[in-house]
Amino acid sequence: MASSSPRLSRRLGTGDAVVIGLGSMIGAGIFAALAPAAAAAGSGLLIGLALAAVVAYCNATSSARLAARYPSSGGTYVYGRERLGEFWGYLAGWAFLIGKTASCAAMALTAGTYLWPSRAHEVAVAAVVVVTAVNYRGVQKSALATRVIVVIVLAVLAAVVVTALTSPVSHARHLAIGADASAAGVVQAAALLFFAFAGYARIATLGEEVRDPARTIPRAIPIALAVTLVVYTTVAIAALSVLGPHALGSTATPLTETVRIAGMSGLVPVVRAGAAVAALGSLLALILGVSRTTLAMARDRHLPHLLAAVHPRFDVPHRAELAIGALVAILTATTDLRGAIGFSSFGVLVYYAIANASAWTLTPAEGRPPLAIPALGLTGCLALACTLPTASVLSGAAVLAVGVLVYAARRRPARQ
Repeated sequence: MASSSPRLSRRLGTGDAVVIGLGSMIGAGIFAALAPAAAAAGSGLLIGLALAAVVAYCNATSSARLAARYPSSGGTYVYGRERLGEFWGYLAGWAFLIGKTASCAAMALTAGTYLWPSRAHEVAVAAVVVVTAVNYRGVQKSALATRVIVVIVLAVLAAVVVTALTSPVSHARHLAIGADASAAGVVQAAALLFFAFAGYARIATLGEEVRDPARTIPRAIPIALAVTLVVYTTVAIAALSVLGPHALGSTATPLTETVRIAGMSGLVPVVRAGAAVAALGSLLALILGVSRTTLAMARDRHLPHLLAAVHPRFDVPHRAELAIGALVAILTATTDLRGAIGFSSFGVLVYYAIANASAWTLTPAEGRPPLAIPALGLTGCLALACTLPTASVLSGAAVLAVGVLVYAARRRPARQ
């Protein structure tokens, strides 16, 4: 049973929701995910990107239809609970919290690595503190900060694309699909690139703070996803045309390497700064979304109920934000970037699998999408999850199992 704790105010319009989604998606992923994806897919990188986009589109469509019907904080935690039962909602919320908390740590570490490599962890922790403080002051300030960050990142990416495509070392032949593109490698690349697409969930988790959510959310999610796909495809083509799939797959900083090889070394510091800003933008929106899911689960007492408090002045779930900020800071100080990304991807794919299963149960009168969309989304999420590194799958499954045990232990006294 949901708690009667204070509700959040509806202050965000379509433009704000789109910007928050863009801030989550057009972030550090495009600066970091291209290299491991190219290493996996070779010259099939663009096919992997297209596959990730198809799964993301299905997930986004399912999420948008559900968010329009259930416009409250929590995202798939709420959808799973209402459509599949309390356990599935809880499992979705748990998967989201563990996956996105790890993602927050990954974004903070990315910013720290680009800003000050030798002090990456210290800078990352400081970034978490600053971003948590910004979110604490209110969602409108967060939306404004995200808007500025999106503009900066898009400008940097535009500079990379123009530099690469006008360079004399750019070759269209690098875009041709060769024998090095295996089906397994393409699917693995899609799983890695999906990490960078998953930010549209932030729009759905803000459902309680969006004006006219039945209209705003279904509009904002596909707009944000479409813009992101165009940006990612353009950047991937630019990087491939200069570096080729093999060189792209062997560098840790693909976009800085792109402008360097293209003959514009002076842009390298700008691209590094852009990567750091992008990571901070993603971190801003991620903490915003994770805290709202924490709020929803605390209202239902799946998490400590004290986290359900809403600040009387700033109108934000301030205790949830502080708790998530503290947890992310601890992870940031102790975790590894690659491990955080793999672990996050597993949790997020489980989350969206439950979203698609929930959308499947909608009736046509409730705005159900064509059944092929949630079916393809569910199948795609499970297939991509299976291609992740074994360590990520095992650790993710283990933490999910812990969540199931916690749920079972909590429910047992109620039945006695």
